[in-house]
Amino acid sequence: MENVIDVLEERGFIDNKTHEQELRDCIGAGPVTCYVGFDPTADSLHIGHLVPIMSLAHMQRCGHRPIALVGGGTGLVGDPSGKTEMRQILTPETVEKNVVALKGQLSHFIDFRNDQALLLNNADWLTRLEYIPFLRDVGRHFSVNRMLKAESYRMRLESDEGLNFIEFNYMLLQAYDFLALYDRTGCQLQMGGSDQWGNIVAGIELVRKMRQAPAFGITFRLITTASGAKMGKTAAGAVWLDAKRTSPYDYYQYWINTDDQDTARFLALYTFLPMEEIRLVEDLVGADLNAAKAILAFEATAMVHGPDEALKAYQAAASVFGARDIPQNLLPHSAIPRGGADAGADDVPHSEVPAAELTDGIPLFKMLHQVGLTQSGGASRRLITQGGAYVNGERIQSIDYLLTETDLRDGTILLRCGKKKFHRLIATPE
Repeated sequence: MENVIDVLEERGFIDNKTHEQELRDCIGAGPVTCYVGFDPTADSLHIGHLVPIMSLAHMQRCGHRPIALVGGGTGLVGDPSGKTEMRQILTPETVEKNVVALKGQLSHFIDFRNDQALLLNNADWLTRLEYIPFLRDVGRHFSVNRMLKAESYRMRLESDEGLNFIEFNYMLLQAYDFLALYDRTGCQLQMGGSDQWGNIVAGIELVRKMRQAPAFGITFRLITTASGAKMGKTAAGAVWLDAKRTSPYDYYQYWINTDDQDTARFLALYTFLPMEEIRLVEDLVGADLNAAKAILAFEATAMVHGPDEALKAYQAAASVFGARDIPQNLLPHSAIPRGGADAGADDVPHSEVPAAELTDGIPLFKMLHQVGLTQSGGASRRLITQGGAYVNGERIQSIDYLLTETDLRDGTILLRCGKKKFHRLIATPE
C-alpha cells in the first residue's frame, strides 16, 4: 500500500506538515485515524471544500480511518481565520439543520459503513464543557502572547471591527477538538486549509502536552485557477455540491470550462484517476485537451451527483455543443462514454412557454430576464446591444426582437447568453 503522504504530495494537496519524519513513520506503521473539520455555516458544501474532502477519501483508500468533524459546536462561536469582520452567530437550530445536510453530502466521497469512517459533531462535547474546569485544565496550556501572533487573530486585531472575545476562544476550542478525538478515537492527525495552521498546531501541542502522545498536522494549499481566481467562485457565486443550489448540468459546465493550464492539475486534485494517465494530459492541445476536460467534468460530476446525473449532463452538453470524440486511450480508467453521446436536451435548463404567446410575440429582452439568463430587463437590453444574445445559435442585435413561432425548432427555442449560459424554451399547446 502506498504511503498516503506520497499520494497527497504527488497530487498537489500538501502545503505544509509537522514532524515530517515522525509522521511518515507513524503512517507507515499501520492504520491511522485522521480528521478534517467542516464549518456548518450553510446547508451545503461547495467546490472550495473539495480538497479536504478528497484528502479524507485518499486517506481511506490507503487503509486509514477518516473522521469528518462537523463543527456544530464551534459553528456557534465562529472561526476568525481569513475574516476581517466577525462572522454571524448561528442559532443551534440552524446549525443542526446544516449538519444533517453536510453529512449526506460527505457520504458521496467517504464510506461510513461499519465504522470505516466516522461522522462526528463537536457539539457533542463542546456544549457540555464547564467553564472553570476548561480554563483550569486546558486554558493554562495556551500563551496569550503566542495566540496574538497567529495570522488569523492578527488580521482581526488590525481591522476596524477588532477581535471579539468569543472568537478569541476559537483556537482553544479547535485544539480541544483534537484532544477529544484523540481520547475518543485515537485520532493522531488533523488536516485542513493553510489558513488553519495556527489552530492545527495548537491542537497538536495540546495533545502532546496533556497526553504525551504523538499528534500531527497537514495543511493544504489554497487552490486558485490559472487566472488567480479562488477555486469555485464564479460571477454567479459559489459552485455548490447541492443539486438544488447548483444543478448537475451547471456543475458539469463549471468543470468543462476549466482553463487549459489547470486541466491536468485539477484531474490530479479532483478525481481518482491514476497519476500515470494524468501526467500524459500535460502535453495535450486542441481537441484532445478538450476531451480531457470532458473527462474531468464527467468524473467530478459523477462523484458528487452520481454516474447517472453525470451521463445526463454529458449528453445535455453534447446536445448543445455537439458530441465530443473521447479517444479510447485517453485517461482509460474514466467511465465516460467513448462512443459519442446521445442527445440529452431535457437536461439543459429549460422552461415551458404557451404557444399562443409566441403567436403574439414575446420580447426577447423580457424572456432573457424571465428565464434567469440576465439579472434585469436593462441587463438584457445591454446584452443584446453588445452582441451577446443568441436565438438558436444566431446573434440577435435588435433590442426590439420578438420571439415567435418562426423561431421554433422541433417545438423548442434555444436561448444563449454569451458563450456558456443556455436556456431551452419548450412550446406547449393551449
